[in-house]
Amino acid sequence: MKIENTKAQMRKGVLEFCILSILKNGDAYTSEILKTLKSAEMIVVEGTIYPLLTRLKNAGLLTYRWEESTSGPPRKYYVLTENGGMFLKELDKTWNNLVNAVHQVTSKKSTTNE
Repeated sequence: MKIENTKAQMRKGVLEFCILSILKNGDAYTSEILKTLKSAEMIVVEGTIYPLLTRLKNAGLLTYRWEESTSGPPRKYYVLTENGGMFLKELDKTWNNLVNAVHQVTSKKSTTNE
């Protein structure tokens, strides 16, 4: 088993949570979302993020608006919906529970081999 594959799967598992969290702080266009993810070392390519944004939009968790740009074509800004905000709160609770559970499991001394 290659460690890079496992790392990639772990990142993919939290990508929706990260994108919704970014949009919680304000509307953003795809390049801004990618830049934020990359600065946090969440390696994502454009081919991955566009289908994910479409899936989140189709699920009613976000919407978008077009805005003219002074430096090129209009930009599509993604916006967290009310349902997206509620969904994000649930994901946040689940994430905190998961982090605590993983921490408990990984920080305790194993008693099964004694």
